[in-house]
Amino acid sequence: MDQSLLVFITVVEKKSFTRAADALHMTQPAVSQYIQLLEKNVGATLLDRSNKYVQLNKAGEIVYHHANEIIGLYTQMQRLIDDTMNKASGNLSIGASYTFGEYVLPHVVAYLKKQYPLIKPKITIANTKRISEWVANRQLDIGIVDGEIQHNHLPMEAFADDLMYIVASNHSCINQNTRKITDLKNETWIVREETSGTREATEKMFAELNFYPKNIMEFGSTQIIKESVQAGLGITFLSHCTIQKEISLGFLKIIDVIGTPFHRKFSLITPPTQFKTKATIVLMDILKNQIGLPNFFGKPI
Repeated sequence: MDQSLLVFITVVEKKSFTRAADALHMTQPAVSQYIQLLEKNVGATLLDRSNKYVQLNKAGEIVYHHANEIIGLYTQMQRLIDDTMNKASGNLSIGASYTFGEYVLPHVVAYLKKQYPLIKPKITIANTKRISEWVANRQLDIGIVDGEIQHNHLPMEAFADDLMYIVASNHSCINQNTRKITDLKNETWIVREETSGTREATEKMFAELNFYPKNIMEFGSTQIIKESVQAGLGITFLSHCTIQKEISLGFLKIIDVIGTPFHRKFSLITPPTQFKTKATIVLMDILKNQIGLPNFFGKPI
């Protein structure tokens, strides 16, 4: 592996030669020499330097993008070689969108660690768009997303159903047996941000029911949305796996509306390569064959 690429990535992410040197356990002059060597090899200056920080220029952005791919490929190659001689083990970079990542993935990883203690999972939670980008760049071994992805060349496989419900505070005067969504036209709807898979599902639900609310509040966290609905700020539309606790405790209630619950899929995505590490294959098997168990999704609502 080209050490200068690793040094370059570290300098960019730490935004400092000094902090990069500390992270790499190197001297600052040594870091500078690696950067100079890389710039000489590519024939361009890659960083704009100042007394306080370093910043990528246009050429640096190109090198940074491809350097991450190269490092990812090298790391995967080494893991595949190790796999030929050992059981499933080593690092496993898992990315997940917020709904699955925050409410289901911890249970999946606990099961994974119990069955394969030599696997070392690293979890990244972000919106669907980000997860798909990082998988495409091979910064993640596997991604778990809801909704559609923009990278059509990525292998994508649905593995579990997700049911989404309209919910309100249990103290709300809204009748739980409301039959038409138009009965909720004057309610304030609290929704996720536009890059969220949950927001995408919400917009699809509105479109299918030929409805769009008059009043919308946009929040960037499912937990904040639940707390806000519980406090009586409005109603929302969320996955069943995010609201089970609040429903069981009587904090939230499901509003029964024609056309709901809305069905969508959780899908897994992997980098575009025919080779996968044993750890990745093990996780894919768990997701496809074990995920329906109650210890992952809980009891049906």
